[in-house]
Amino acid sequence: MPDRFFVESPVAGDRANLSGPEGHHLAHVLRARLGDMVTLFDGSGDEFPARIEKIGRSTVELVILERRQVNREMATALSLAVALPKGERQRWLVEKAVELGVTRLVPLITKRGVVQPAQSAMDRLRRAVIEASKQCGRNRLMEIAEPRQWSELAGADAEATRLMAHPGGISLREAVAPIADAAQRIVAAIGPEGGFTDEEVNQGIAASWRLVDLGPRILRIETAAVAIAACVEQLHNSRR
Repeated sequence: MPDRFFVESPVAGDRANLSGPEGHHLAHVLRARLGDMVTLFDGSGDEFPARIEKIGRSTVELVILERRQVNREMATALSLAVALPKGERQRWLVEKAVELGVTRLVPLITKRGVVQPAQSAMDRLRRAVIEASKQCGRNRLMEIAEPRQWSELAGADAEATRLMAHPGGISLREAVAPIADAAQRIVAAIGPEGGFTDEEVNQGIAASWRLVDLGPRILRIETAAVAIAACVEQLHNSRR
């Protein structure tokens, strides 16, 4: 796949400009030359083969050669509501979620959570979404939603299939297999490393969330998130 670059503004017409980190990387890190070919995407779902026409100090101007509709998304929209882990594990989680086709990631605030997401951290994660999308070929950006309290999220999205990772529930495959074709949206909640409290579990049960057991071993937050996303993706791919 050719080098891919994200355009902040929607591509309309036969011209596009790359500025900011993307323009700097293309012009000064990769040392692009006039006439070089790249692929642009703007998050709309399309991608655009383009030719470099002008290289400035902070902006690269390109000519759009074609607009291609290329869909690399899952048919089932999967949202992960996750009590974020610490440090670089957050970025790893985002990268793998993007690669596996997750639609939306919601930072989850729980009683035992140790990370209180700041705006600067959210901005870094959104940048990580762009980098992962460039690498894996996705043309739609996974959404990093604003953080939500579990008590608020528990009563939301009642029309979606909602799964709550918790020991003692049904198996992940048992939960996902019957709904992989029919469900248009799945929301999966993953608590902190100390787990959801009894009160939080009871809130989920009262709101008709399905408890899902991820196996006999204790998983890190990001491992649990990847396991759920990979299971949904595998079942989706096997039924295409």
